[in-house]
Amino acid sequence: MELVKLTERIWYYPYEDERDRPVLGYIRGDRMSLAVDAGHSAAHVDDFYAALEKEGLPLPSLTAITHWHWDHTFGMHKAKGLTVAGAATNAHLRGIIGEMGSEGDRLKDFFTALDLSVCREYEGDAPMIVRTADLEFKGSMIVDLGSIHVCLRETVSPHTDDAVLVWIPEEKCLFVGDATSGVFPDWTFKPEPMEELIREIARLDCRYVLHGHVPVMSGKEMTAHLEEELAERKAELAAEAALAEAGEDAP
Repeated sequence: MELVKLTERIWYYPYEDERDRPVLGYIRGDRMSLAVDAGHSAAHVDDFYAALEKEGLPLPSLTAITHWHWDHTFGMHKAKGLTVAGAATNAHLRGIIGEMGSEGDRLKDFFTALDLSVCREYEGDAPMIVRTADLEFKGSMIVDLGSIHVCLRETVSPHTDDAVLVWIPEEKCLFVGDATSGVFPDWTFKPEPMEELIREIARLDCRYVLHGHVPVMSGKEMTAHLEEELAERKAELAAEAALAEAGEDAP
């Protein structure tokens, strides 16, 4: 897999369907660089770093996490430099560690049972290791990389309760992680958080929006896509409500 250059300052390592490896981002400043998400495993991080080195790019000084899900965080133990996440994300990861430990068979058995993609990522003796982020924030945080800034912002999301948007204002580029998706594993969602998230994305006037598992879109393309999904979901809920009402009225 090759690294893709998006702008003079931003690259991304593409999504891979077979192992459900999400997009990993890279922002290069004059003083340091930042990665977006830590990947599915140590092997995912190794592949990402090899792609960076092939392009002559320094490894990241900081890795920002978009949400707690395994495919975005279970490579954190292999990340160079420091990792940073929202407080809610770290709370989820601490909960996993408290219940199942930071590594071992119990942890691996639980997560490989969730989806075939996790089995593929962790086939053989590949260890599964969970770590919390080194740094955490509440609300928002701005990182000055040198001539370019990264704004981390906790947001409402139909996908998880700990979503963080990664906004690079100088490039008008937004990494959303999986924030615009529904809830795993059936991907359904409540309309209200989706409506709020659409407003947030529209307000930023993005040139590029990068989701963890779909092709790059412009801000207008993304909001149009989400508005279409929202209309479909509202129609589904209205139909379900009508069927329920008809059932209650039946003799």
